Amino acid sequence: MANTNYIEKLKFRFATKQFNPDKKLNNNQIEELKTAIQLSASSYGLQPYEVLIIENEELRQKLKTASWDQSQITDASHLIVFCANTNVDDHYLEQYLKNISETRSIPLENLSAMRDMISSTVLQFDNDTKLAWAEKQAYIALGNLLSAVAHFGYDACPMEGFDKTKYDEILDLKSKNLHATVIATIGYRSEKDDLQHAKKVRKPQNELFTEL
Repeated sequence: MANTNYIEKLKFRFATKQFNPDKKLNNNQIEELKTAIQLSASSYGLQPYEVLIIENEELRQKLKTASWDQSQITDASHLIVFCANTNVDDHYLEQYLKNISETRSIPLENLSAMRDMISSTVLQFDNDTKLAWAEKQAYIALGNLLSAVAHFGYDACPMEGFDKTKYDEILDLKSKNLHATVIATIGYRSEKDDLQHAKKVRKPQNELFTEL
């Protein structure tokens, strides 16, 4: 039954184009979603991204202009901006290993093999490859958010329709070694959004899956 319930919640989810601006998520609901994002999988567990949760109306109005004036940016309860880290370097790795050491009570010297493995792979990427890798990790976190929103019965719209350069400027991301990657608006659907009544259109499973 639990599996059936999960599938039904995924069917309930859709890319909400019209939000109810009068219905907001409360602090406890936002904390649940933050935890869901925090628990996302990522390559080596490095989580090479940061997540901005924006409620400020004035700031979102500025960002709306950099998002082709899409109404979700200001009508939704919150705007979530996933930002790839542009400076995954030795210092970043050392901070990550320190976190493992403290969380799992493992001496740092016992993590030398992990340090060597990451140093010889991710840290050897050129800047463009490293950014593309970090952005892929951010998309995994976005997927976790979308599933969590469906599970809790809220609504979301993942969005790539925005000017990343303008977002970086408005949010002063470059100074933080961040780059806007993908965004999502979360809140509650408006009854005026007709897409909620439309059947989902997906590839049939015999075209999507190959079992070997």
